[in-house]
Amino acid sequence: MVLAIVRRLIVKNVLFITALIAVSFSVLLPGCEKPEEASQGQVGREETALKNAGNQKDTSHTQVFKRVELPSFSPLVKNLKPAVVNISTSSVIKRKPLFPMPQPFGGDDPFSDFFEKFFGQAPQQEYNRRGLGTGFIISPGGYVVTNNHVVDKATDIHVILENERKYVASVVGKDPNTDLALLKIDVDGELPFLSFGDSESLEIGDWVVAIGNPFGLGHTVTAGIVSATGRVLGMGRYDDFIQTDAPINPGNSGGPLFNLMGEVVGVNTAIVARGQGIGFAIPSDIAKTIIDQLRASGKVVRGWLGVLVQEVTPELAEGLGLDVDEGILVSDVTTGGPAARAGIERGDVIMSVDGKKIDRLTDLTLLAAGTPPGSVMTLSVIRDGELKEVSVTLGEFKEKGSVKQVKSEIDGEKRLGLTVKEVTPKLASLYKLKADSGVLVTKVAAGSAAKEAGLRQGDVILEINKKPITDLSEYKSEVGDLKKKGSNLFLIQRERNSIYVAVKID
Repeated sequence: MVLAIVRRLIVKNVLFITALIAVSFSVLLPGCEKPEEASQGQVGREETALKNAGNQKDTSHTQVFKRVELPSFSPLVKNLKPAVVNISTSSVIKRKPLFPMPQPFGGDDPFSDFFEKFFGQAPQQEYNRRGLGTGFIISPGGYVVTNNHVVDKATDIHVILENERKYVASVVGKDPNTDLALLKIDVDGELPFLSFGDSESLEIGDWVVAIGNPFGLGHTVTAGIVSATGRVLGMGRYDDFIQTDAPINPGNSGGPLFNLMGEVVGVNTAIVARGQGIGFAIPSDIAKTIIDQLRASGKVVRGWLGVLVQEVTPELAEGLGLDVDEGILVSDVTTGGPAARAGIERGDVIMSVDGKKIDRLTDLTLLAAGTPPGSVMTLSVIRDGELKEVSVTLGEFKEKGSVKQVKSEIDGEKRLGLTVKEVTPKLASLYKLKADSGVLVTKVAAGSAAKEAGLRQGDVILEINKKPITDLSEYKSEVGDLKKKGSNLFLIQRERNSIYVAVKID
């Protein structure tokens, strides 16, 4: 009896729910209507919507943006990777062992002096050091470009292609000044290779791609933009780096930096150890010139102008009587050098070379160095307020040893804050001075005008406001006539160079 009643209730509920679902679907789902009714209903809703469109405000806060498809570097990378190589090097270094000899009595061995005296200190031991870097192929015959520091002092160099084939490489030539090296591998058949592009056309914000071997991980691709150009890092006289935020790490050295056309626009070279997103590459315009010379003769020959130059500051411009603080100032001319023979004089301001404006010291250095010896350069210079053109036939630059810097000793004195001595032949010989006249700076006062201007102990003052200083009396006379307002122009001899210094007397 009870079961029968339960059964009847379940059947009634199921029938009720089924009917309710059917009604709901017929009301809520347009697709369940008859075709004619659906069409009429749809038209009616569209007409109502059109009528109300002008009268209703859009309360929706959702905006529809057109989807932008970012370009993929994948096709570019597939074409470039086969010509990028990993470089493995080994070199032998000598150094003393960390623990040169056993010490049975510990660190305070009373016999250690005895053993070192009679048996000598432990000899240096040889250690095998391995290095990793990157390079790229520039010819089907197997010429490979990399950094000099990657292969410098290496006894064995191996080039590993993307397909893992390994070759022994020989050094064709190296140039430490620009940190470039050219290698050669012997292969059967032809290799994929890359071409140099025009780094001069790079603009800040342009996309660039780097491929390298960071931390020995193998071919790794990174991308970024050109952050800056013409960076000077203090690594040498030919600094002119491209800065990029494409991630570059140890092991990327010597690898290529590409533009979006697949051209090599830089050779990745340096990073800031404590920075992120700051890497530097040698511009391809410099690399092409160096690599061509290394390939032709195994060495680099640079043009030589024979001048020492410095930037024209507002203070120097005022002292020189210039209306602008542009160009670069000739502070010294090498006796018998190309510039001297052409008539370039100390105090000339070089504004342009062969029509190219000169704004930085490196502009002139790179132009002269990148021009073959024997070539003629036309310099536009300002001399005594007049613009002149001088043609100079370049000589060959000879590398010289580094010059030790002179330390300054600080003391006090009035006026300029200088203590000086007259330069005599004996004094010149004693201090190995290039100048045999003038006055020698022996002390510079802390906080003085001379100190602020950059004068140092050991400088020899040759001119003050363009008037020669040959002895102490002339120096005292000119110091008495110093301008109390504005800049006073000092020409000084510092070691083997002469430079201008602007001193302001308050």
